[in-house]
Amino acid sequence: MSLLVVGLSHASAPVTTLERAVVPGDAEVKLLHDVHTVRGVAGALVLSTCNRVEIYADVDSFHGGVASICELLARHSGLSLSELTGSAYVHYSDRAAQHLLAVACGLESMVIGESQILGQVRRAVRLARQHGTLSRELSDVSRVALRAGKRAHTETGIDAAGQNLVTLGLDRAVGPRDADLPLLRATRVLVVGAGAMSSLAVANAARLGATSLQVANRTIGHAQRLADKYGATAIGLADLESAIAVADLVVTCTGAIGHVITTALVSDALARRDSASSNGRGLTFLDLALPRDVEPAVADLPGVRLIDIASLASTGGESDDDAGQVRTALASDADIIAVRRIVAHELSSILKADQAATVAPTVVALRAKAATVVEAELTRLERRLGDLDPKMRQEIAKSMGRIADKLLHGPTVRIKELAGSPDADSYEIALRVLFELDPDTVQSVGRPDDDMLAWPAQESET
Repeated sequence: MSLLVVGLSHASAPVTTLERAVVPGDAEVKLLHDVHTVRGVAGALVLSTCNRVEIYADVDSFHGGVASICELLARHSGLSLSELTGSAYVHYSDRAAQHLLAVACGLESMVIGESQILGQVRRAVRLARQHGTLSRELSDVSRVALRAGKRAHTETGIDAAGQNLVTLGLDRAVGPRDADLPLLRATRVLVVGAGAMSSLAVANAARLGATSLQVANRTIGHAQRLADKYGATAIGLADLESAIAVADLVVTCTGAIGHVITTALVSDALARRDSASSNGRGLTFLDLALPRDVEPAVADLPGVRLIDIASLASTGGESDDDAGQVRTALASDADIIAVRRIVAHELSSILKADQAATVAPTVVALRAKAATVVEAELTRLERRLGDLDPKMRQEIAKSMGRIADKLLHGPTVRIKELAGSPDADSYEIALRVLFELDPDTVQSVGRPDDDMLAWPAQESET
C-alpha cells in the first residue's frame, strides 16, 4: 500500500471552485466512508477546511486510486469531473507524506505559519479513527505530521510570526491606525457564527478594543456561551438586520450552505442605519466562510465594503504594500527555513521506518533459520547422550539460543541501518546468500497468510 492525496486548495483553485468543493458536516463522514469502501483502498482521511479539501488514502494502485477518488470528490462536491481535475493536485508515496507534514506545519496555508490548521488536521485524524477508516500507514504518517506541526510551533518563531486569517482580515478591514491606540477602538463589531473561526474573531475583537461586540448565531445558546467569555452580547439570526444596522464591522464565518447575509438584508439594514450614530463611517463585511456567507452583490451597495476569501487570497492586495502579505504574513525567511528542516527531519524518520520494514522479512527469515539450527542441534545432542534431564535441556537450549542471538545481532542491526542507503538491495541479497536463506521463505514471512485472509470471507458465507 502507498499514500495518495488528491486535493484542492486556495493555491490551486479559484474561490468560486473551492467553495463548491467544500464538504460540510455529515457529508464529510459520508465521503470518508465512500473512499474507504473503494476497492484497493485500505485507509482514508478527509481534511476539509475553509481553504482546502484533501483526501488522503492508503491505496494499492496509483491510477486506480486517483480515478476513484476524483470521481467521489466530484460527486460529493457537485463539481464536474473536468472542473475538479482542472484545479486538483495529486501527490503520491513519499511526496504525499511530505505534503501532509507541510500542511500540518502551516507551510501550505494561505497565511504561512497560521496555527489553526494543526487543530484541523488533528480533528480529521480523530474523525477517521472514530469511523474506523484510519489504516496503520495513515495513522503512522498522521502521528508524525502532528508531531512535526507541534514542533514547528514550539521550536521556531513561525507561530508568533504567522498571522491567522482572522488577524490578517481584521488588519485589512480596519486599515492603518495609530499604533498607540487599539486597532478596533471606536469600532462596533458584529460576529456571525459561533464556531472555531468565529471564536477567534470574537477573541481578537475583544483584545483589540472593540467599542461594542455582538455575537449572532442560529443556535442562540452557542452564541451566548461565546459571548459570555468576552463580555459580548448574544443574539439570534432573526435580529441580524437590526444588528447590522448599528455595526461598523461584520465578521462572518458560519459554515452554512447558501448566503446568510443577502443584498436585500443589508439594504434594509442600511435603510435603518442612523447617520448620526454611524458618524459617517461606512459598513465593512469580512467574510471568512467557504462557501461564502455574504452575497457578492452586497459590495455594490453604497457605503459598503466587502472583504472575502477571494480578496484576501489575491497576491496584489489593496495596495503595493499588501503584495505577498497573505502568503508570508510576518513570517521570516529564517522561520520558514527552520520549519522546512523540521519537515525534512520528520519525513526522514518515516522513510527510514519504511526502508527498515523492507528488510524485515529477511531478518525474520534469518532468525527463523537460526532457531531451526538450534533445535536440530538439540535433537542431535539428545540422540547422542540419551534422554536429557528437562532442566538441563532447557539450560542448554538457552545457551545455544544466546549464542545464536549474539552472532546474529551485528548483521541484523547493520542491515537495518543500511536499509536507507543507495545499495540497500545489494546488502539484503548478500545477507540472503551468506546465510543461504531461501527466497521463498523470505517472501512467506513478508506477505499475509492466504488462509487467514480467506477465513473471514468463508465465515461470512455460512
